Amino acid sequence: MADLNTRISDFIWANLNEKHVSGKKDQFWEALSNTGTELWLDTGDIEEAEANWSAEMSALTTNNTLLNNEIQKGIYDIFISEARHILNGLPVEEKVKEIAFMINARHGLRLATKFGGYVSVELHTDTAHDIKAIEYYGKRYHEICPDQFIIKVPFTAEGLIGARKLRDAGVRINFTLEFSARQNVLVTLAARPDYVNVFLGRIGAFLMDNKLGDGSGAGEMAVISSQNWVTGLSARNPWQTKVIAASLRHHNQLKLLAGTDVFTMPPKVAEAGRKSLTGNFSPRTHENYDVKLYQSADGAHIEKFWEVDDKVLSLAERLSAKMAATGQELIRMAHGEGLEDMFPLLSKEEKDIISHDGKIPVYSKWQDKIKAGKIAPDTLLTLAGLASFTKDQELLDQRIMGIIS
Repeated sequence: MADLNTRISDFIWANLNEKHVSGKKDQFWEALSNTGTELWLDTGDIEEAEANWSAEMSALTTNNTLLNNEIQKGIYDIFISEARHILNGLPVEEKVKEIAFMINARHGLRLATKFGGYVSVELHTDTAHDIKAIEYYGKRYHEICPDQFIIKVPFTAEGLIGARKLRDAGVRINFTLEFSARQNVLVTLAARPDYVNVFLGRIGAFLMDNKLGDGSGAGEMAVISSQNWVTGLSARNPWQTKVIAASLRHHNQLKLLAGTDVFTMPPKVAEAGRKSLTGNFSPRTHENYDVKLYQSADGAHIEKFWEVDDKVLSLAERLSAKMAATGQELIRMAHGEGLEDMFPLLSKEEKDIISHDGKIPVYSKWQDKIKAGKIAPDTLLTLAGLASFTKDQELLDQRIMGIIS
C-alpha cells in the first residue's frame, strides 16, 4: 500500500497550477484582527473565496457539505475518471473512499496554493467511529501538505482518541462539531487539538425552530464560555488550543464576538459585515449576553451550552492523564462520571430520527430524554451535524461511483 500511497500523492500534486492570490490590506479587517481574532473563510468555492480574501486572512475551512457542493458542479469528473486507473485491484467501496480522499486533498491543495494559508480538510464520515481509520487518513493528509493542512476530526468517542493519537504524532488538528463549552473543555484536555469549535449559528436555530427562545445570546454565550475556559486551560497546558467561532449566521456576530481566537466566516457573512459594520471593534470575550428563553424551554437544559460542571472536568482530567483505548471504554468512563447525556446510547430508530430531521433536531421528539438526563441539546446538535455531513458524503460517494462504474 505504501507504493500505492506514493502514486496517489503524486497524482494529487500533478499539474497543480493555481495562480497565487495576494490579498490586499483592508482597514476593516485589520481593525477586527487587532482585537486578537484570526480571520478565516468558511468555503470551498475558490471564486467566492477570492472575492472576499484580504491580507488579514490566514486560512480556509472546508467540510463534507462544502466539498460536495463543489464536486456536484462536475469540476472533478475528469479527475475522478483518471484516478480510478491508479486504484485498479481495490474493492469498489475502498476505491470510492480513496477517490473521495484524493478529491478532498486535491481541492485542499488548490486552496492552499492559491491563497497561501492554512486549509482545514475533513475526514470521510465513515471514519468517525474508527480510530485506526482516523489515524491512517489523518496522517496521509498531513504527509501530503504538512505545512498547510489542518485535519478536521469530529466529536465522537473514537474521534477524541484518534485526534489525540494524531496530535501526539505532530499532526495539526481542528476538532469539529462541538456546540458547547463543556464539550470544548473535554476536547481540549483529552484530545489536545490545535483548534476547537462552537457552531453557534445552529444553537440559535435550534432555539428558534423549536420555539424555545428567540435565538439570541445562547450561541454567543457558548463561544464566550468556551473561549474563557480554553484560554485558562491553555495557560497551564504544555499544548495550546484555540477556539473557532463557526457557523456564523449574521454579520453582527463579528462585532459581538470580537476577540475570539478565530472566526471562520461564510463569505456572505464576511461580505455583509464589510458593508454594514462600522469597523470600530473591541474585544468582547468577557461579555454576558442575555439569552431570551420561553417557558417551553423549562427542563430543556439550554444552559449546557455554556456551563461546565465538575463531572466534565473530572472526565477531562482522567482522559488527559490516560486516554481510553477504545470508544466503548471512553463511553463507559463518561457514564461512570454521570455524563450519559454527552455519549448517549441510542437505538437504531433514534439514530434514524436524527438523520431524518436534518441539522436542527426536533426538540419535542427528545424532550423526555433530555429531562431525564439521557441526552442533551449540545449532544443532539453534534449527532445531527455528523448525520448531515454523512448524507452529503454519501452524495459525493454516489457521484464517484457513477463515474467509475
